[in-house]
Amino acid sequence: MDLSLRILRYVVEPADCGSITEAAKRMNVSQPSISAALAQTEAQLGIQLFVRHHARGVTLSAAGQRFVNDARLLLNHARDFAQNAQSLGDALRGEIVVGSFPTLAIRFMPSLLSGFSRRYPGISVKLEEGDQQEMISHLISGRTELALSYHFAVPDEITGEKLADLPPYALVSANHPLAGRKDISLAELEDEPFILLDLPHSRDYFFSLFEICGLSPQVAFRTRSSELIRGLVGHNQGYSLHNVLPRTTVGYDGSKIAILPISEPLPPATVTFLRLARHEFRPAVQAFADYMRKAFATGGMFAP
Repeated sequence: MDLSLRILRYVVEPADCGSITEAAKRMNVSQPSISAALAQTEAQLGIQLFVRHHARGVTLSAAGQRFVNDARLLLNHARDFAQNAQSLGDALRGEIVVGSFPTLAIRFMPSLLSGFSRRYPGISVKLEEGDQQEMISHLISGRTELALSYHFAVPDEITGEKLADLPPYALVSANHPLAGRKDISLAELEDEPFILLDLPHSRDYFFSLFEICGLSPQVAFRTRSSELIRGLVGHNQGYSLHNVLPRTTVGYDGSKIAILPISEPLPPATVTFLRLARHEFRPAVQAFADYMRKAFATGGMFAP
């Protein structure tokens, strides 16, 4: 059986866009060429890779999903091989796709990406944001090879390396009666409107903090945006909890917040970089992992 890189691309592209027609446009080839290649590959493998939906494109079968996951990894390695072969003796080269949880991306990724690009100008980094479920899914599918995220609900096929523990803090308006305090108890905020960062697993973590203290928050707003939370807090619409502290207490619209440590002993959120357990890093990805590890280590740019 001869599965060329061209054939693998003919399989992966329709999987990514959900349409053979769209895949043909992206690859600048004819639709019959891709359809014929898919049919031939399925016949050789003896499995159905795609489920065809009349007028609604294609979706991967269970076997097709496994095939595409492995094909993506192989294509990534092939791309690196070609780039390295063209620049033997040069510095590390290649393209990598890194995932990040949104709140971590806002705080850490600008410094990481700018510093890494100066250190390794031959490596191009693409960034994909997503919640924890999306980060896990992208790693398993091969869309990303490394993700900066939290150690929430990590399945067996994913492994993580701890980078930092981030304790929770309370965010209140700068003119809140308790804003000048050195710290604050969750019990003092229980009856006030709570603004929840409403992302999978994050919401469970924040609710667990109240449960530990025997409290029930009065949820007034739910949002996936940390910047919206800061704006709402700055305008006295409630308080919130965060683990990733902003470097400024001024929101987009000029409203101001205060950041207070919580007096109760509460569990931190563990920041990790996640990877597929069975997958060895390509050199370019390993370089980014090492750079990120040093950034969070003692003496690094993100060290406490």
